[in-house]
Amino acid sequence: MNNGIMALLQEKAPEFSKGQKKIARYIMESYDKAAFMTANRLGKNVGVSESTVVRFAVDLGFDGYPSMQKAMQEMVLNRLTSVQRIEVANDRLGDQDVISMVIHSDMEKLRQTGETVNREEFYAAVNSILKAKRVYILGVRSVAPLATFLGHYLNYMFNNVHVVTGYSTGEMFEKIVGVNSEDVVIAFSFPRYSASTTKAAKYCRSAGATVIGFTDNTSSPLGQCCDHVLVAKSDMVSLVDSLVAPLSIVNALIVAIASKREKELSRTFENLERIWEEYHVYEKQVDGV
Repeated sequence: MNNGIMALLQEKAPEFSKGQKKIARYIMESYDKAAFMTANRLGKNVGVSESTVVRFAVDLGFDGYPSMQKAMQEMVLNRLTSVQRIEVANDRLGDQDVISMVIHSDMEKLRQTGETVNREEFYAAVNSILKAKRVYILGVRSVAPLATFLGHYLNYMFNNVHVVTGYSTGEMFEKIVGVNSEDVVIAFSFPRYSASTTKAAKYCRSAGATVIGFTDNTSSPLGQCCDHVLVAKSDMVSLVDSLVAPLSIVNALIVAIASKREKELSRTFENLERIWEEYHVYEKQVDGV
């Protein structure tokens, strides 16, 4: 939970009713769980009505409970340990069907991302990549697959793409030491934010490279040191970082770049199709089998 809310709770404590004091106490003592509870569930846990919880959020200055919950979640996600993640996930799950809960959560993150992603930033990122001499893609730990996936497709379109993932901080700097103003660096970082990615992004920007960040908000550690920030909503499901929405924006980036390089890409794939056929790279689908 961010310090602003904590300070707000302490500041307004003398004005709270008996029920509001119960809510405030629970949030301060168990913010890791409170941040992911509905207003109804939070009310039941502390022994007040759902409407009391909603009024509490409004009295704190939020336009409703969802806004207060969002403010709590954004900071909580980066503070939770792996053990706390499991506890929170089990508490959220309850008796729900796991498949339904996870899919519903992913759909909600996709909806939020579609509504909030900055189109100007997106197309500025596309143009920067198209003009770059070299493209570096940084992504470690759970976001490494995003970096690898993007690198796989950009390699069809550009001759100088470098995917930097799975390295220690020292090794990462060895891979990016030569970046300059002609290069673009694409970095991925979601809660819990990787310190090595943030440090690398700062270095690349200081070297003159254009840095494009994929993260969950513009004020995240990575978001604060990028030229262009592509915000995608992520979520925590037990030990798993849900990256469905970030992957969707990666897909959009690939499609947008491909549309700008249609002729070159067509020639590349004409050659590849011939090679794949000659060397039997792919299994052939036999009719009727």
